[in-house]
Amino acid sequence: MTNLKTTTIMNPDYHPRHDGEEYGEQICSKVIRAGKRTYFIDVKATRADDYFLTITESRKKVNADGSASFSRHQIYLYKEDFAKVMEGITEMVNYVKEHKPEYFENNNHEE
Repeated sequence: MTNLKTTTIMNPDYHPRHDGEEYGEQICSKVIRAGKRTYFIDVKATRADDYFLTITESRKKVNADGSASFSRHQIYLYKEDFAKVMEGITEMVNYVKEHKPEYFENNNHEE
């Protein structure tokens, strides 16, 4: 069983972006720690103040010499795809809940 720890960070200093500012201002972030993996779900804003999500998986690897490194995989999810992707994720999670309900029992996570 995986022990999940989650943290949500809101950006109280957020203000709409202006030309010349760096692309992808971070608005809100959720950190989910799951064993050797950490997931980051971030809400960011474009220069036009449209929101999009970045979902990043960071995985810790221990090298042969004992040092640690991290591999990252990231996807961008844009506003026009939110509903379709959420529908697909919901459908797949419901399928797993139906066929493997034990995956959802006794979740030890902190919010």
